[in-house]
Amino acid sequence: MAAMDSQHLELDLHCLELRFAGSRLVEPRAVERIAHSIERCGQIVPCVVVAVSADASAGGERFVLIDGYRRVAALHRAGRDTASVERWGCDVTEALLGLLARTQNRPFASIEEALLVRELMQALDLSQHDLARRCGQGWPRFRRRSRWNSQTRGDVSWVSRRLQLLSGLPDAALTAVRDGRLSSWAANRIVVPLARANAEHADRLLTALVDAPLTTRELQDWFEHYQKAFRSAREHMVNRPRLFIDALRENRGQRAGERLRDGPEGECAADLRSIEAILARLRKRVAVLRPLPRTLIDAVPRLRATLEALISEIQREGAHDPGRDP
Repeated sequence: MAAMDSQHLELDLHCLELRFAGSRLVEPRAVERIAHSIERCGQIVPCVVVAVSADASAGGERFVLIDGYRRVAALHRAGRDTASVERWGCDVTEALLGLLARTQNRPFASIEEALLVRELMQALDLSQHDLARRCGQGWPRFRRRSRWNSQTRGDVSWVSRRLQLLSGLPDAALTAVRDGRLSSWAANRIVVPLARANAEHADRLLTALVDAPLTTRELQDWFEHYQKAFRSAREHMVNRPRLFIDALRENRGQRAGERLRDGPEGECAADLRSIEAILARLRKRVAVLRPLPRTLIDAVPRLRATLEALISEIQREGAHDPGRDP
């Protein structure tokens, strides 16, 4: 494939067609950081556009924005009217393929790659095999800086894996990811498995998160407890996830306060109570095991030695403790 021509221009923002805005993540904090940078230093990295023919009524050329959606949002936020762009001398399809094939200043999230892949396949009528083949060819201009080697980019399984990211993702979750209210990690690791197991619970969770959002860490914590909870508890968890996380944080704070109040001696006493409970549970289980497994019998000498060492240590320290009660 021949090398692609490019041209640097300064364009009015209203001349840019944001055709693929739906396939990019907004992430307001990132836009705010870029806007501050533009206010201090100007636009450093140009956007990427390709020219398309405009309607006769519109007059002149229109430029489809290929890369730089955050930069354009930041330019609007900073009150700028123009954008520095790099115009690629190719059509939209080739530009999107080149975008997938090259290393970005901001690497795409997997879900953004998935949305671009779907756009190429649906809107531009490319099959998985065609897309994999054309991404695998790469552009000479980007080949040495490619994130994937040609074998990976040309592998249909890579295209398939990207599409699978979207297959189980509810529309509400995809909208939340695009708007920056839900991380792509949480969408794929929490919402997708939850939707597969219980679509209604996934919908209710996403609805609740609109008014009371959780961070990715909080969602991970919520999901870990959801998986262990009884069905009745899960109903409350999906309806009011923020309330559950706040209660969980409060309980953890209380336990931390108790540990601080009781000191290390309190922790040791709690550990001994745990040992007592474990031993009591083991005795009940051993009583119904017939015959006893060899691994259990072989573990007895180690257990006896460990317990005897602990008892001896406590008794020895207790005998030499001048502060103990008479």
